[in-house]
Amino acid sequence: MSNPVKESIGRYGIFSLGLRSEDPQRRGELDEAAAELEELGYGALWLGGSSSARHAAPLLGATRRIVVGTGIQSIWQYDTTETAARFAELEASHPGRFVLGLGASHAKLVEQYRRPYSSLVAYLDGLDAAGVPAGRRVLAALGPKTLTLARDRAAGAIPYLTSSDHTARARTILGEQALLAPELKVVLEEDPARARELARGALAIYLDLSNYTNNFLRDGFTEDDLAGGGSDRLIDAVFAWGTEDTIRKRIDEFRAAGADHVSLQVVHDGPRDHLPRDGWRRLAQILA
Repeated sequence: MSNPVKESIGRYGIFSLGLRSEDPQRRGELDEAAAELEELGYGALWLGGSSSARHAAPLLGATRRIVVGTGIQSIWQYDTTETAARFAELEASHPGRFVLGLGASHAKLVEQYRRPYSSLVAYLDGLDAAGVPAGRRVLAALGPKTLTLARDRAAGAIPYLTSSDHTARARTILGEQALLAPELKVVLEEDPARARELARGALAIYLDLSNYTNNFLRDGFTEDDLAGGGSDRLIDAVFAWGTEDTIRKRIDEFRAAGADHVSLQVVHDGPRDHLPRDGWRRLAQILA
């Protein structure tokens, strides 16, 4: 059985919060950046934050081939009827180029958060009833139960903030057919102190979210690894930094562990919605 998402997104994509901006004054900048990313050879754009089809639509219109996915759409923020209607619109205008990435978000961020796994299952039931194909949606799965759900009810999984060891375990659960497309943060910095400083700045908000910290503990890290902004061991496992050769080898580790596609997020010291276009260009050269 074919997997259309796996076949369409290539080996590497870009994860960006900035590309989902709703600021109309930035529209030209975002469209230009998306078009350049397509020309640089990336196969997919993954929109950070609680993104949706309406954030993907203008980027699809500004490009010709690249796939755009939500990374992720919160199941609490958009109902299944609206989601299905938006999906159908994009499928009609840009066939096969939109991927619906879904997740249950986090208890600290969502007031109505409860029974996340059961709620995700119910949401998938609603999408089935509304005609959204399972083969065109992916799940932000970390633990074994949700990875199994991604295998059985979606095209696969897009784990966020994980190690290559997690990728290997996820592949075992998913089997060979399902898509496995982990996100990996890249710090284009060779100095260890500076690279880890930037990494800890990016990691800080996630160390307060139990979905991630529980996954780290499940992955073999300790409470000591989670303290003080994250140990060097943790930083070095979930970020790629160093020379260009070292960064390429770290990305290749995820591929060797079973990733079909790696969603790369360039870490920088600017605003969270900054578009690190020089970094994307440099990263494309590393991957060439």
